[in-house]
Amino acid sequence: MREREHLAEILAGSGPWSYAYIDGAGDSPQVVEQAHERSVRDRFAEIGASEADVEALAEALTDRPSIPSPSARYLLMRDGEVVLDEDFAGARLGPERFGHGPVPGILPLLRHSDESVRFVVVETGREGAEVRLETAAKHSERAPIDVAGRDDSLPKVQAGGWSHARYQRHSEDVWMHNQNEVADVVDRLVREHCPKFVVVAGDVRARQLLADALDPASSALVVDVDTHTRADGADGTALEEAIRSSLDRFATEAIHDILDRAAADNGSRGAEGVDAVTHALQQAQVEALVLDARLVDSDSTLIALDAEPWVAAAGDATGEANALAEIPVAEALARAAVLTSASVLVEEDDPGAPDAPREERLVREPRALLRWPEDPPS
Repeated sequence: MREREHLAEILAGSGPWSYAYIDGAGDSPQVVEQAHERSVRDRFAEIGASEADVEALAEALTDRPSIPSPSARYLLMRDGEVVLDEDFAGARLGPERFGHGPVPGILPLLRHSDESVRFVVVETGREGAEVRLETAAKHSERAPIDVAGRDDSLPKVQAGGWSHARYQRHSEDVWMHNQNEVADVVDRLVREHCPKFVVVAGDVRARQLLADALDPASSALVVDVDTHTRADGADGTALEEAIRSSLDRFATEAIHDILDRAAADNGSRGAEGVDAVTHALQQAQVEALVLDARLVDSDSTLIALDAEPWVAAAGDATGEANALAEIPVAEALARAAVLTSASVLVEEDDPGAPDAPREERLVREPRALLRWPEDPPS
């Protein structure tokens, strides 16, 4: 929420603005990364960005955030200063985009999962665990919590007999004690921060013991990942995929919830279509705006204003507000939503598999959940 309020303060200010939506730093050789940075700088200059903004971008690119690859990055410049620099875990959504003008493009920024969505990641082993509170945009929100359990468990020896059984029971008791400590940490994070899900990876027996030790509220949030990420040479791909899949599922469920609420009571708290949603935004009546990702490429435009009501169609009364520019309809609606404290959700157009064909369908109209019902027609 704080990030969205900060974006609203930025959008209420005057431009001109320059922005870039690009791939984040990768794990390619340094010479490849530097070539990409030069390409980004050249394309940024070609759109008409000021020399000061180009230099600000170039300097920012040399600072490569430590975020897993693939990732995406959004930078917004004004008067040679970077006023917004956001990194996102996961691949870029859509093509790289560059822009310069009186109104910045913000949909590339908003298309990523809500930066305020929290989740917990647990990488556990029989000797302890690392527990992290993360967010969709930034991943680690604070330093990881290392749970260093007891290490006096003994390996399962092959001697057989009574001693072998005793050693096994002792080791199991120690492992259970360690996972109880991990569960205490996870339960505390769930109570204090209300994460949307808890991803658990690691040793299979440790995961089982942890599942048994968690409170019901935490257990209901668990996404179990069958990979031992704490083993030597372990690959974290499965864990990252599980996190991304869970975030996508949460985003889809959030959109469905908004549309269901908008459709309730014969749609009295819903608005659909550019005209109806624009009117609702002009009244600051929108609680949540849902945009089809395909609307991003529409040729239709609306007028961005420098003050309330922030957006207008041709011929609309705008009071004392002045027109800044005609901009794509999706950008105009999203900007007005942010400026009126409404949430913005983008319904992505994922075919489900890299080689799957794109579904043939029309672009869905923008839809909105309203803060108060529309009056019935007289």
